[in-house]
Amino acid sequence: MPTKSVRIPTADGHADAFAAFPDGGGRHPGVLMYADGFGIRPVLREMARELAGHGYYVLVPNFFYRHGPAPVIELPEHIGEEVRPAVFAQLMPLIEAHTSERVLIDADAYLRFLTSRPEVGAGPVAVTGYCIGGLLAMRTAVAHPGQVAALAAFHGPVGADGPDSLAQITAQVHFGHAASDLTPEALGELNRALDSAGVDYSSEIYPGTVHGFTMSDTDAFNPAALQRHWDSLLPLLDRTLTNP
Repeated sequence: MPTKSVRIPTADGHADAFAAFPDGGGRHPGVLMYADGFGIRPVLREMARELAGHGYYVLVPNFFYRHGPAPVIELPEHIGEEVRPAVFAQLMPLIEAHTSERVLIDADAYLRFLTSRPEVGAGPVAVTGYCIGGLLAMRTAVAHPGQVAALAAFHGPVGADGPDSLAQITAQVHFGHAASDLTPEALGELNRALDSAGVDYSSEIYPGTVHGFTMSDTDAFNPAALQRHWDSLLPLLDRTLTNP
């Protein structure tokens, strides 16, 4: 599986990023993948390679690039509960500095770079994200309705911008929520807002999960839920992206 490190020109400099794409040449649908708050690391590279193996060019940007290349902070091989408080103490200032304005400026740059790759075919792209990356994916899809055909977010705060933001979604959507993040009542409220907006979506709580369930280097990891994530994501991409 070919992979490469790339640098994406942005309004504020250059964002380092990881790209994975199918072997054998040709052009493939593009997918912009936003990492969780821990950023680009081996588990994210492996997930990008897995997705690329299904026929996609996958771009994973370091959205904290203003603070340095990934990894922006030193991470242990396994991010267990005993180290999370110290890790988050370093991450929260970076997350708070990543304003909505910066998200949208960067999304423009990421999509421009992705769609200009010689390995990426013409046509719509998808955005997917994890944790805070789910919110970034959501904001990217809302800001680029004519370009983003599929939006997927997992254990992400997708409702953080309110119903007005949900009403602007034109992409087909899958939201996979952690049971620890969303009550059934909150899920019902979110889904009613999506219904009212006429969004083509699936939105569900993955049973028995806690926040971060897709990430194999954390205590939250749930192998069955990770597989359910693939079982939801891959058909979404298959029906929305065309391979020219």
